[in-house]
Amino acid sequence: MQKYEIEAILLKLKTLSGWEYKAGFLEKNYKFRDFSEAFAFLTRIALLSETLGHHPDWSGVYNKVTLRLRTHDADGITDKDFEFAQKAEGFLK
Repeated sequence: MQKYEIEAILLKLKTLSGWEYKAGFLEKNYKFRDFSEAFAFLTRIALLSETLGHHPDWSGVYNKVTLRLRTHDADGITDKDFEFAQKAEGFLK
């Protein structure tokens, strides 16, 4: 599995609204209307994680959720991370 260099990561991030490259991870902070919406999103993320066999670092506090993606096996950012981020964004539409 090929990991991306920083320049390629920053270029690909232009296709993902609100995502950033921070401390070796793709990261996005989400804010929902309430706890219920945030929890529903995390539930979808859990199912996506199992389907893709790729698990984010995540946190949730009341109506806020943070996702951090990195392919640990590759020690960096790979296509798996960008695919996960795109699918997560699809849950918001």
